[in-house]
This record gives sequence, structure tokens and C-alpha cells, in this order.
Amino acid sequence: MELTLTHKDILQALRTKMQLAGIDVYVIPSGDFHGSEYLSDHFRCMRFVSGFTGSAGTLVITPEEAWLWTDGRYFIQAERQIAGSGFGLMRMAQAGVPTVEEYLKDTVKDGQTLGFDGRVVTARLVEAWEKALEGKNAKLAAGRDLVGEIWADREPQDFHDAFILEEKYTGESAADKIARVRAEMEKAGADLYFLTSLDDIAWLLNIRGADLPHTPVVFGFLEITAEKCIFYCRPDVLNGEVKLYLQAQGVTLAAYDLFWSAVPAKSRGKHVLYDPAKTAYRVKADLAPDAAKIEAVNPTTLMKCVKNKTEQESMREAHRKDGIAMVKWLYWLYNQADLESLSEIDVSDYLEQCRRDAGAFDLSFDTIAAMGPNAAMMHYKATPESHAMLKREGFLLVDSGGQYKDGSTDITRTMALGPVTEEQKRHYTAVLKSMLRLGAAKFLKGCTCYFLDILARGPVWDLGIDYRCGTGHGIGFVLNVHEGPNGFRWSKPATMDGLVTLEAGMVTTDEPGVYIEGSHGIRIENELLCVEDEENEYGRFMRFEHLTLCPIDLAALIPEELSPEERRALNAYHAMVYERLHDGLTADEAAWLRKVTQPV
Repeated sequence: MELTLTHKDILQALRTKMQLAGIDVYVIPSGDFHGSEYLSDHFRCMRFVSGFTGSAGTLVITPEEAWLWTDGRYFIQAERQIAGSGFGLMRMAQAGVPTVEEYLKDTVKDGQTLGFDGRVVTARLVEAWEKALEGKNAKLAAGRDLVGEIWADREPQDFHDAFILEEKYTGESAADKIARVRAEMEKAGADLYFLTSLDDIAWLLNIRGADLPHTPVVFGFLEITAEKCIFYCRPDVLNGEVKLYLQAQGVTLAAYDLFWSAVPAKSRGKHVLYDPAKTAYRVKADLAPDAAKIEAVNPTTLMKCVKNKTEQESMREAHRKDGIAMVKWLYWLYNQADLESLSEIDVSDYLEQCRRDAGAFDLSFDTIAAMGPNAAMMHYKATPESHAMLKREGFLLVDSGGQYKDGSTDITRTMALGPVTEEQKRHYTAVLKSMLRLGAAKFLKGCTCYFLDILARGPVWDLGIDYRCGTGHGIGFVLNVHEGPNGFRWSKPATMDGLVTLEAGMVTTDEPGVYIEGSHGIRIENELLCVEDEENEYGRFMRFEHLTLCPIDLAALIPEELSPEERRALNAYHAMVYERLHDGLTADEAAWLRKVTQPV
């Protein structure tokens, strides 16, 4: 008879390993060797240990205590998933809740040892831990993957086939991008650059893959000098066409597993550039003693967040395809005679099929289809074991997106499937006002995302409520659905480095919301492209272009609460949606779209 370990059993096994290894406190972050947000199954240590499946969190284990830190997107979900696991929940950014660093400062005693796997923790994060432990004579033990030592049936690290993203989409060759990186290296005084983040590597080399869920990247590391660009990967996942392309771009190949031993050997006597916020602590720790460290934001991060003209045109086309898929799905949904026979999974599956019919090669993340109270969990996921059926009352929230060779999409719509309460109408109207205000912003060049957030949050704050997340995030080009450094949020970053200036070509989501536990969740999300506007004696003004093309449900709207400016913005948006999409629809679908985009 096979015995199944409970999370309490796993926690006890970890504590035994800690004791044997002389480790007093052990930290398990959500991460892989590349600092990825969404993880392959091999790296989902947090789920294995605690049961929590969210994309952001940190576990801290001592002989007496075990805690999970996660942010407001996951409070409800985390509380349910870790029940009975032996872990308590630390609700980040809430009054009286310590940060991980504050907890370590109070918990680690003089001379004790803090343990973690140095390959899955960034150098910047370890710096924060070291600062918290100053004066304690504490030791770091970064060489043990204790979870891996007890995870008997751990999935192997998967490597999938890669493909070239042609220059007709990217607008620039890999060789030209590498030349730009080398120019930045020279400015920084670096003669060696280690690049380990998968989105940066995929963008730089113009290749894509399938090594992370819904994120078309390829597992690998890059070593760049003035003469060489070495890609540490699994060469067997690169077909002949990809290998020839990389060779033509000046890229040579090496085995993925050789990277860790290359770090100390290749860094001797070098001035080494790396991004501490995106590079594993082990890379920093393993640099040769005589290597000079140059810590800076990856040059590629700033390059790829500003989409060039070709990428912008490609993204417009991706959103046209995605908009057609969304309208076909909405038409299907609203014309269901037996709506209550459908589950959250049914509507999610049908939407995926609509996207694939429109040309998507994958989703950009797991679809969130949440009925009624389930929508109060920002990152809810229906499963065969736990899901709701649709009802002809209340809200259905669907947050979804697709990966097209033209670009990545991310859109949320909240639909009233039947009667809603007056409170729900007020909340829905506030969220729509919030989305429209930010989307219509006009601002001087030099303004940051941080300073614009209040435009969206204002109508929700006016109701005396808030949403415990940012208003929006950057999005990659056929890459990560969450990709900085741009992102709308009101809370001031810890350092001024986080205050990213909005530049023409940046794409950021606009997704305010309201989440009432046990009742409902509302979110309306569009992607915004930052573009230049007029220039006069006051300077260059900027504005946003809505990339997302999809009607907004008006059944729960209180029209008289819209200002004249908001009404004009909504009507102009809906007119654009109809104009851009109707030619790709059937006659019945186009007639329905015209009806739901009539001026308010």
C-alpha cells in the first residue's frame, strides 16, 4: 500500500533535514534558476511543501514555526490552500505583519545559520537578508536544495523545442541587439556580462520556446564578451534552422549544465556585469575572487520594454485577432439558451478554442473564469474538483490572454449574467470610470507610472475601498504576460530606481478592480500603448492608445455617474472596437457587436 505524504509530513521531513545540516532557518522562495514568475513543475517547491499554488510567495521554516508570505492577490486562495499544512499566513503589506526581512531579523539568533538554495534566490534578495542579519554573526548556507532531497517523485526539468521569431515581427536582428548590449557593456566598463533571465535571453536572440507554462521562453544562460556570445542551453531542442540562425548572428552553443562551472572560470580578472535583481545569488557568490562586480539593471530589460515600430504594429494585429476571438466567445456566451448548464471550465475551454482558431499558439496564462464570489480571488483557477456553474444572476469575471507570433495579450471583462445588486452596480461603475480615466490620461514626458496610478484608483477610493494590487503591469512581446519595469501602482517603490519613466513604445495594462470576499469581484482590463502627443512650450505631451479591442458590458453600468469626458471616452472606444473588428465576424456576430457598442 502506497503512503501519501501530507504537507505536515513534508514539513517535518524538512525540519529533520535542517537539523542534520545545521540550518536553523530555511527559506523557500517561488523561483527557478532564472528568476521566473511562472514556474515549470520541477521548480514548484512551494506547492510541494505547503500546498499553495500562487505565483508569488515565500516560505520560512524554523524548528518551531512555518509561515507563508504572499500578497493581496492571493490572501483568500492561500488561506484555503494551506489549511492544515502546518503553515500560517503572513498577509504582506497589512498592518502589523512583518516583512520576511523583519521576521528574519527578529528570529535568527546570534551565530545561527540561514539556509536556502542559492540557485533560486536572486542576489538582490540575499542582500536584503544579509542586511537584516547585520550584527548577528549569522552564517549563510546556500548550497543545499533540501526540498529536492526529500521530493522523491519530482518532475525533471523539461526542455522543449525552440523556434525563431522572425524579424518581420521583431523588427531587429539578434546580431544588432547583441551589438547594442555590447555598447552598453562598454559604457559600464564591463568586459563580461552574465544574462540569466529567460525573457531577456529570448528577446535578445529572437527565439521562443515552451519551457515555462504559457511563457514562450527557452531554458538557458548567456555569457557575452566583446568577442563572443555563448548560449548555454540544451542544443537538442534547437533544430537545424535555429542553430544556423544563431550561428549567423554570432552566437555559439554550450551545454546548459556547464554554466555553473563556467562562472568562476570565465570571470577571473574580469569586470563582470549582472543584474542582482534578476540573477541567482550563486552567480554572484561563485564569481572569481579577483572579478570586479558591476551591478546594474540588465540593458536588455530597458531595451525590450520599449517596443519598436514593427513590434507595435505586430501587437496591434495580435489584439485585432484576439478581439475577434473575444467577440465570438461573448456572442456564444450571451446566446446560450441553457446558460446554467455551463461551468467556469466550459467557458474557459471555449474561449481557448476561439483564440486558437484566431491564430494563437498558446494562452498567455491560465484563464481565470470566476463566477460570483469566486471572482473575489484575483488569481482564482477553476479545477475539475472545484468549480462553479454559471448563474443568471451576478457577475462572471474572465481574465485571459493569448500568445500570438504578433504579440501577447491580456484582457479582463466582467459580465452581468443577470440581476445584480445596487452595490454591485456602484462598484462596477467605479471600476469602469477608473479604467477610462487612466486610459484617457494626457501627461508630460518624464512622468512615471507611479504618479499616474491615482487616476485609476480615485473612483474606487471615493467609495472607501481599494484593490490590493497594482493597477497595471508591463507586458512582453511574445513573452511574459507580466514584464516590467513599467507598471502602475500607488505605493512608492523602496528606491527611486523603481520610478520608471513612461516612454513611447511601452505597453502597460490598465486593470482596476473591486474584490469583496464572499460576494463578487470586478475587473476591467485593457492594454495601453504609450505614444507621443503634442509638443508645445510646456514640453512633449504623451498619451495612451488602447490596444485591446473588445466591448465592455454595460448592463451593470449606472450611466448618469459617468462624467462627460468618461462618456466620450467610452463611446469613442466602442466605436473603435466595432470599426476594427466587424470585418472579421459573421453577419450575426457583427450585428450583435454593433448593438453592444452603441453610444451611451
